Amino acid sequence: MKKLGLIGGTGPESTLIYYRRLHESVQKAAGETVIPPMTIENLSAFRVFEYLEQGDVEKLHDYLLAGINSLAAAGAEFAALSANTTHIVFDRLRESSPLPLISSIDSTRRAVAESGARSVALLGTRFTMVNDFLAGPLRQDGVHVAIPDDEEIAYIQEKIATELELGAVKAETRAGFLRIIDRLIADDAVELVILACTELPILFPPGTLPVPGLDTIDPHVEDLTREILRR
Repeated sequence: MKKLGLIGGTGPESTLIYYRRLHESVQKAAGETVIPPMTIENLSAFRVFEYLEQGDVEKLHDYLLAGINSLAAAGAEFAALSANTTHIVFDRLRESSPLPLISSIDSTRRAVAESGARSVALLGTRFTMVNDFLAGPLRQDGVHVAIPDDEEIAYIQEKIATELELGAVKAETRAGFLRIIDRLIADDAVELVILACTELPILFPPGTLPVPGLDTIDPHVEDLTREILRR
């Protein structure tokens, strides 16, 4: 097996989900006694948000690269980022990384294509929704990407930063998100909701959305499992 290096902490809740699902996925494929070789470098979601609020993608790149260098020093053979938002600098990071990187964006793009959906709602941090690093590739594939309006984006970002990153799940927050989703379904004929912040699955477990949902962790874990088991 190949050793995975995972940039975690961005945020902590999604890191726990990645850890658990990677074990489950590898054991399903290779046997229940098989433990995936893995090292996690725990960074800070709040520092990521700080750099992005400042518009300082250079500092964000360097922060993530330092984490990847630590993973390489620990013997990782390839690496991944456990947050969609950090993929805002993925292309540059891929060029400077000492390790091969597996992109969550590529995994999500594949999963949307396999779903057959032609109109999707994109929910994530403000930086994921207002930038083009995820919506752009989907649009290149001919998929209509519905984005919340400015007021809704501000609401979503606040709830991610002040609740979900801290592991807090509130019924009123779920209801607020559902109002946004219902509007996007009505206005844009949305067939699939992309949960493109890796904390959103704690708010919306499987079967709790009015249309099918895509947890971006799932296809990413599939691709990471494939690479772990590749020799």
